[in-house]
Amino acid sequence: MKRMLALLLVFLVMAPAAWSETDSTTEEKSMMLEITVGDQTFTVTLADNESAAAFAALLPMTLDMSELNGNEKYHYMKNDLPSDPQRVEYIEAGDLMLYGGDCVVLFYQSFATPYRYTRIGRVDDVSGLREALGRGGVTVRFAIRED
Repeated sequence: MKRMLALLLVFLVMAPAAWSETDSTTEEKSMMLEITVGDQTFTVTLADNESAAAFAALLPMTLDMSELNGNEKYHYMKNDLPSDPQRVEYIEAGDLMLYGGDCVVLFYQSFATPYRYTRIGRVDDVSGLREALGRGGVTVRFAIRED
């Protein structure tokens, strides 16, 4: 009986670890976007959520984005996207977010915030992003990255 209980205990401890292992050949790759500002292109890794999928479904598209607060560019979409706003507490340069259900925001400076956003994605390498976006309004092209 003790032997049976010991085997059962080993099974219960070991089985979840075995079940949670993933086969590296079946791992899903994150969807990637490219944003182009002037002659510079930046790669964006999309979040794994309904908002990011809905945004990607609209691509390719070009948005005229306005300046706000010296740290972000934004554009109000004609239609709402699915959203699940979360208190993010800290914005990172390169965050691509949704404010409310219809405002796409691309941040080029990091800062603390009390506002709630839904993550769409994040620019992988923000080197040169701030300079590319410049001051004032800017035209930004969003497209699915083709590998």
